[in-house]
Amino acid sequence: MEFWETSFIEKQTMWGFEPTESAILTKDFFLEKNVKDILIPGIGYGRNAKVFIENGINVTGIEISKTAIDLARQNGLDSRIFHGSVSDMPFTNKLYDGIFSHALIHLLNKHEREKFIKDCYNQLKPNGYMIFTTVSKKAPMFGKGKQLDKDYFEIMEGVKMFFYDSVSTKQEFGEYGLTEFSEIDEPSKDMKNKPPINFIMVRCKKGI
Repeated sequence: MEFWETSFIEKQTMWGFEPTESAILTKDFFLEKNVKDILIPGIGYGRNAKVFIENGINVTGIEISKTAIDLARQNGLDSRIFHGSVSDMPFTNKLYDGIFSHALIHLLNKHEREKFIKDCYNQLKPNGYMIFTTVSKKAPMFGKGKQLDKDYFEIMEGVKMFFYDSVSTKQEFGEYGLTEFSEIDEPSKDMKNKPPINFIMVRCKKGI
């Protein structure tokens, strides 16, 4: 294996293989609501998928990185994964009981975020739930780098992030069945010296 390939894989798996706290909470919520079939846009190398699969929930993923998909396969994830961008949703006309997306939506620009939320909502069955975790303005990266728009920064070359607060959460999710949102600190489980990052966990329900 070439050095650059090794480095890329290390970067891909920098968050470790343990599920996030928000994935664990979402799994508990989905079990409570009898959610059996979910879509995970931005499934990555699968660290959040297994906690659902191990609890009897069927998972379909979307992932733009072929390397991440290969890593997921190497780590035993055999769920269906669409190779492509969430901007190209939907990949099929299938509807899901639930959708979970962790740490993805804040990497999109305003137009992409609007389309992503709408596309996810449209792929829910009636009474289905979608849960997003997105970085908040309390995160240490907020305000760093070059400001591109209100609460939108290029924190390092090629990495653009939108930082949510209660106002923008209500604005962007309000017409898509927003039921509640709350803050959650996600510890860096494989990077013990890093402080936790503050996220907003957003829950929406599709009406009949």
